[in-house]
Amino acid sequence: MHYQLNKKVLLMERTYYKLVRDKIPDIIISNGETPVTRVLGDEEYKKALEEKLLEEYEEVVSSGAEDRCEELADMIEVIRFLAGLENKTLEEIISMADVKKAERGGFNDRIFLEKVLEE
Repeated sequence: MHYQLNKKVLLMERTYYKLVRDKIPDIIISNGETPVTRVLGDEEYKKALEEKLLEEYEEVVSSGAEDRCEELADMIEVIRFLAGLENKTLEEIISMADVKKAERGGFNDRIFLEKVLEE
């Protein structure tokens, strides 16, 4: 009687379900792993960018001083692509922020509004 053992390969899997930068699949491949990806349609892409902005925001507020600027740069990259969906450039968004600052001020004075009393 002959018994043949079937080798089963146990594949480990990490699940992400999130938008990633364009070169991430190549980086994963260069690490000897296999990425499973798909290209998003317009509405899915917009939603994924919005989710990515929230993810990057959370990374900014939880990061230490040494990593904060890098996390802010990631946030700006997401903003750049969200602006593109509105047919605007990052520079146009910054210009809009400058106009708002000129009209309403910035945050230099650290003013924290607690309440407004009606007369």
